Amino acid sequence: MVRPKVFITRELFDNVIRRISEYYDVEVWDRYQAPPHEVLLNKVKEADALVSLLSDKIDCGLLSSAPKLRIVAQLAVGFDNIDLGCATRHGIYVTNTPGVLTEATAEFTWALILSTARRVVEGDIFVRFGEWWRLKTAWHPKMLLGIELRGKTLGIVGLGRIGKRVAEIGVKGFGMRVLYYDLRRDLEAERELGVEFRELEEVFKESDVVSVHVPLTPETRWLVGEGLLRLMKKNAILINTSRGGVVDT
Repeated sequence: MVRPKVFITRELFDNVIRRISEYYDVEVWDRYQAPPHEVLLNKVKEADALVSLLSDKIDCGLLSSAPKLRIVAQLAVGFDNIDLGCATRHGIYVTNTPGVLTEATAEFTWALILSTARRVVEGDIFVRFGEWWRLKTAWHPKMLLGIELRGKTLGIVGLGRIGKRVAEIGVKGFGMRVLYYDLRRDLEAERELGVEFRELEEVFKESDVVSVHVPLTPETRWLVGEGLLRLMKKNAILINTSRGGVVDT
């Protein structure tokens, strides 16, 4: 019996590959760089299933050239790299992995907030290049002072799984006041965490730290632009751990 063929666009952990290989013929692109688009086009021609990442462009040209393809399993929460309309027209299922990166992304968000607020990267450079010794300023009261987060206001744009977890850490871990903007109010989160709903402009006006957690869609592309940035406090911090295209840089 011929087994279905699966092409995986990145090297996964061995135990995962072994498990999939029990049921399917598996081919893995074992380089750190994404497979070139022409390689991907060639591989999907015989594939029944494709395991993809965000950096893989799964456009209609690729989907149309894969007559056997029945599913694209995206190894990510987002899927803006996949032409969903074309996949639907060709009867190809598209799946993603919601929830698996909630803790990781929330922790990374807080790593960025803390490193910015406490000027960790600047301090690291200062030490590595010997400036602390050369300038004899290491113990100056204002040297790399940063800001204290307790009692400050955290603004969350997008109160989904990740945004809610970031808010929870802000409330419970740092004693921050948390404002949020989302298309829908989350009354449960308001009751449980004490977060406060605000319109988008008010979040940017009132917050000392703004953290963005929205998917990249036509509506959210360049969501954070000059207008919102001008509303922010002089020394406010903007953290974006959603797609880069959400912020107009």
